[in-house]
Amino acid sequence: MSNAEVTRSGQNGAAPQRILVVDDDPAILRLVKTKLESAGYEVLTADSGMDALAVIGRAGMPHLAIVDINMPLMNGFDFCEVVQQFSDLPVIMLSAQDEEDTIIKSISHYAEDYVTKPFSPRELVARVERVLRRIGDFGYTLGVTTTIDDRLTVDFPHQRALVAGRSIFLTPTETKLLYLLIRSAGRVVTADFLLRRLWPMEEVFEDTLRVHVHRLRQKIEPIPGQPRYILTERGIGYSFPRAKASPSDAS
Repeated sequence: MSNAEVTRSGQNGAAPQRILVVDDDPAILRLVKTKLESAGYEVLTADSGMDALAVIGRAGMPHLAIVDINMPLMNGFDFCEVVQQFSDLPVIMLSAQDEEDTIIKSISHYAEDYVTKPFSPRELVARVERVLRRIGDFGYTLGVTTTIDDRLTVDFPHQRALVAGRSIFLTPTETKLLYLLIRSAGRVVTADFLLRRLWPMEEVFEDTLRVHVHRLRQKIEPIPGQPRYILTERGIGYSFPRAKASPSDAS
């Protein structure tokens, strides 16, 4: 049976950032959930990697995930590998394993941070806040689907875009590239950063990135040669326009 649940706790009427906690220990899930909610976050929980993927499919992308390593059905590393196919989800590993090789593998390949059990809940919340501060505000609200405008909607977990009413398949690289740009909407994302996040274990050059940008533009832009969404910042990288404020946001 699924152990997933969704809890909302906004602050000052603003949509809270969403944290996914994945652990097969119910006591850990309850403790972390309570502390994060008290800090003003929306919390989703799952008791395995498979359950966590199902939660993302139903509720949308979280802003950050806290993931145990040893879990049934799908462990934390396998979960991260799947999620990294369509996003650049920030992860904090929370595990009883304190072997140096495991910690190095986690930070090198999957995670922004690593916390060993037993842990201080206050310290964990502080680490969450630090990672989210480093990433910055997300340019769009992450839901089951991410609506850009009346023409473009992106479904990251299922790797597709709805473009002018048509469902378009996106490759894993295209999906992750789009995620990185939309997450940083309104800010320039350097080509070097994109290369490191898209191909962390490979030596890939900027020409390859340009090919993927070109293919993605062909799929989502009204006029690929005059892009509306993926804008080239000459000599630096690319940017995606920030979401326009609604009338209620401006009041």
